[in-house]
Amino acid sequence: MKLVLGQEQQELRATVRSFLQTVSPREGHAPAVYARLNGELGLSGLIVPEEYGGAGAGMTELAVVLEETGAALLPGPFLANTLATIALTRLPDKELLTAVAEGRLTATVAPLPGGGDLVASSRDGETLVEGRLAQVLGAAEADMLLAPVTRDDGLALVAVDLTGQGVTRRPLAALDQTRSMAEVVLTGARARMLGSPPDGAALERAWTLFSVALAAEQLGVMRACLDAIVAYAKIRVAFGRYVGSYQGVKHKLADMHAKLEQAESIVRYAAWAADESPGELPQAAALAQAYVGRACFEVARDHLLLHGGIGFTWEHDAHLYYKRAKTDEVLLGPPRTHRERLADLLEL
Repeated sequence: MKLVLGQEQQELRATVRSFLQTVSPREGHAPAVYARLNGELGLSGLIVPEEYGGAGAGMTELAVVLEETGAALLPGPFLANTLATIALTRLPDKELLTAVAEGRLTATVAPLPGGGDLVASSRDGETLVEGRLAQVLGAAEADMLLAPVTRDDGLALVAVDLTGQGVTRRPLAALDQTRSMAEVVLTGARARMLGSPPDGAALERAWTLFSVALAAEQLGVMRACLDAIVAYAKIRVAFGRYVGSYQGVKHKLADMHAKLEQAESIVRYAAWAADESPGELPQAAALAQAYVGRACFEVARDHLLLHGGIGFTWEHDAHLYYKRAKTDEVLLGPPRTHRERLADLLEL
């Protein structure tokens, strides 16, 4: 097992970090930024197999990228498109994967497995989908929705054109101001069936990989928060002393650093398991969300509080990290559901 980044992965991290230094979360989604992200860096096709025009990289490389986008609070649909790409790699579709890899298509994916909210039926050789999804990440900017649906023969994954007939998108006021959420209502919307239904096992693995990808972004949020508050503690003076010299602050920073170190080990292990040891992936992914989700929120919260008065102002970025951390914590379900899943996998 090798959990230390190699030379190529370190170079990838440096390149992405350098690019993201020019991006501001306050400016919101910028299509021009995404065009460069996909064109110059090719990040939309990073994990797409080479036969479909992608780079054919693994989850370890994707985790490196997501850590950097999390640290920069990259606005827009990058995470949603990444999760959709993960699902497509489980149930490959040449046309869609090629379009994603080339940056011509932005996709999103329904947040929860099960397909209970959507039902598919056939009419005149077409697949029609009915139902409602209360919250879909990045649906406002996406061109395509991937969603699990219930069929007579089991669970299946469908692709729905979000600009087509029978689709209604209602933007929601999201906690995280850097990324959109929307309600999606489908009323007889035409869909493409992906894979060979029933596809329960493939979808289960896709959602397991979602946990790893999200944990990588959360790791980046944690790292950025700790770096920012350590830098602040070295220059902020209160009562004639740098605030970083006070015991209460030092102990809190030490606790935050310990959480970050544990989170990094967990994320690196989960990404390694996804690439090299599939049998260990379910437990590693459940552990990633059970621990990293809550730890990320706690670090972001303490980062905001330790900034003092300035941390509570809209002019400072602390509230943006706080909101991203809370949104990510519950995006795939609250930590307790992942703890329960981990306990079941370990037969506890």
